[in-house]
Amino acid sequence: MTTADEGRTSGGRGQARTRLARAAVIAVARDLFVERGYGTTTIETISAHADVPQATVYRLFSSKRGILKAILDVSIAGDDAPVSLPDRATVRAPLADPDPRNQLAGFVAVASEVNSRAAPIYRVLVGAASSDPDVAELLDDLNRQRRAGQGQVVRSLASAGVLRPGVRQRDAADVVYTLMSPEVYRLLVLDRGWSSHRYERWLTATLVDCLLPHSD
Repeated sequence: MTTADEGRTSGGRGQARTRLARAAVIAVARDLFVERGYGTTTIETISAHADVPQATVYRLFSSKRGILKAILDVSIAGDDAPVSLPDRATVRAPLADPDPRNQLAGFVAVASEVNSRAAPIYRVLVGAASSDPDVAELLDDLNRQRRAGQGQVVRSLASAGVLRPGVRQRDAADVVYTLMSPEVYRLLVLDRGWSSHRYERWLTATLVDCLLPHSD
């Protein structure tokens, strides 16, 4: 094996260790934040439970807020790949469908999957935001990103000229942002016990009724 080969092998092993350490911290911190709360969970505790040195935790995430953001990113996307949700096939595919009802149904399915993964940590985020300005800023950023991402389907409908007469694009975006919110998901699925299928069916029908022309 040449020196270059040894270097590549060593680098590959280092990257693998980094990925494992990052995944361990994210998994452990998520459980601790949900069980104990964000404010009372320290990086020292996370480090001990994840068996990752504190120096490594700080190097990977910079701060406890950085850990929370990483947990949110993984919960929303479903994995730790460096691809934003709007750029993923699950989001892009509905936009390519010429049927506006299918577009809405596709976005609802994505919202349902995201909310099912992110609901526990989103509750942690909202609770911590009330007393931690850094977390409040993270919540604001998340809401801005969600509005921009969900606004894609409204822009698509408006561009195709299929929004219901009298419904402005801005108002349509507000409707989507509200009805696809984590809060509505929590109320219906977690608090009222609706199945994901019932939630998706109701949300799709409601959005179709609010946004698309009524058939005669």
